[in-house]
Amino acid sequence: MTDAASASHARPAGNKLYPDAASALRGVVADDQTLAVGGFGLCGIPEALIAALRDSGVKGLTAISNNAGVDGFGLGLLLETRQIRKMVSSYVGENKEFERQFLAGELELEFNPQGTLAERLRAGGAGIPAFFTATGYGTVVAEGKETREFDGKHYVLETALTADVSLVKAWKADKAGNLVFRKTARNFNPACAMAGRVCIAEVEEVVEIGAIDPDLVHLPGIYVDRIVHNPAPEKRIEQRTVRAA
Repeated sequence: MTDAASASHARPAGNKLYPDAASALRGVVADDQTLAVGGFGLCGIPEALIAALRDSGVKGLTAISNNAGVDGFGLGLLLETRQIRKMVSSYVGENKEFERQFLAGELELEFNPQGTLAERLRAGGAGIPAFFTATGYGTVVAEGKETREFDGKHYVLETALTADVSLVKAWKADKAGNLVFRKTARNFNPACAMAGRVCIAEVEEVVEIGAIDPDLVHLPGIYVDRIVHNPAPEKRIEQRTVRAA
């Protein structure tokens, strides 16, 4: 029996909670996988899971994420250790190490308009293989892609995105994996969760099954395989701006 299977066997039925981020990743992550990572900038990122992923030593990863973290935090940790081979992203302008690797030809990058990235993830989670969008038509975004005209407008065919593993951040979970996100930290997290074959959620609060009103659940537990409790996340501010006194 594997470590992951042993851990699962030791928990009560329906309890998806793991003792820490490292154990939640164990038996799931491996070299050369594709990962979908929730967050927008530094808002709603699974920071403990990312740090544990760095410590796991897996490499050759393709990371689907709106941003590429910042130097020394978030996905920036995995770029520093050269564990990411390719980024599928929308905005990457806050990470100098990312810039260095990309300009040196050491890192692959697949740029996406932000709405297109969100819809590609949503389509992947819904089992839709591709869709047409007007976004990007007539630009470099459309190069090499099929285009069609509908009712006099031109559209670009975009394919869905799926991942081997999704790493997401939520505010609250019950032990069955039903998730509640807090305000804008919901961002890309639900779409990433649904697009992954295995989803691991990092949460600030864990409650018993039945403690969350079903009408308040943002993401049903059927999409979540493992939970890790991180009650005191760092929650960095990406660009802190204050008014002069």
